Amino acid sequence: MISPAIMLFFVFLIIPILLAFGLAFTDTRLISPRPGQFIGLENFAYLFTDPVFWASVRNTFYFAIVVVPVQAGFALLLALLVNAKVRGTNFFRTVYFLPVVTSMVVVSLLWRFMFEKDGLINQVLASVTFGAYTPIDWLNDPAWAMPAIMFMSIWQGVAFHMVIWLAGLQTIAAELYEASEIDGASKWQQFIYVTWPGLRQTATLILVTITIAAFSLFTQIAVMTQGGPLDSTTTVVYQAVRTGYQQLQTGLASAISLVFFVMVLIVSGIQRYLTRERS
Repeated sequence: MISPAIMLFFVFLIIPILLAFGLAFTDTRLISPRPGQFIGLENFAYLFTDPVFWASVRNTFYFAIVVVPVQAGFALLLALLVNAKVRGTNFFRTVYFLPVVTSMVVVSLLWRFMFEKDGLINQVLASVTFGAYTPIDWLNDPAWAMPAIMFMSIWQGVAFHMVIWLAGLQTIAAELYEASEIDGASKWQQFIYVTWPGLRQTATLILVTITIAAFSLFTQIAVMTQGGPLDSTTTVVYQAVRTGYQQLQTGLASAISLVFFVMVLIVSGIQRYLTRERS
């Protein structure tokens, strides 16, 4: 007898994945009286000649290349700070974690207002520069829309990875730090020879999770820019959803999802290879 867990696993994961693989080779539409027809690789051929698709691939990689190292680095820095045995540590851990427990939709709405031309960000920058700063329309400028979303995404997600770094830090034996202090190691040498080797497995986990989250960027785009201006913030996942639900092209959306799956698989494999344990 199949357990409920296995049945749910098949219904909500395995079957949708198999359907996406099958629909990617058809011209199925979401609402159409005509059943979908097998068209071979036509969806993929169309995608590879579609400039919007290539723009979405570039934007996705641009976002991931910036956000993954910056967010991981800031999270490690925060973890080192809150791991120090000083008064008020629990207060700072709670404050840093507040953005994580807030819905991304709510956070995106708040930051959309803050990024407006007469919003809080421009007013603060104008105040600290004594009026020398020229306000930027952050989310309506193709050059600044994606950096603005990157900044907000890093701010929102950094505390979650701080907690993972912190868990890794607390598994390192205190005796190692005591022995290094007796040997006269500086704080930097302690980090290089004690802390970082003890965090290697944690680093692999964090890099993989941040990379997958960065590649699946969707909510911020849907709430803040809807892919604009001029497709400067369109990502692969956003294009797949827009193609499937707004343009009703289920077959083409499935092809985009299949390409996205292969892309994430390759990047995760490369990351896993580069961060593997070496003898």
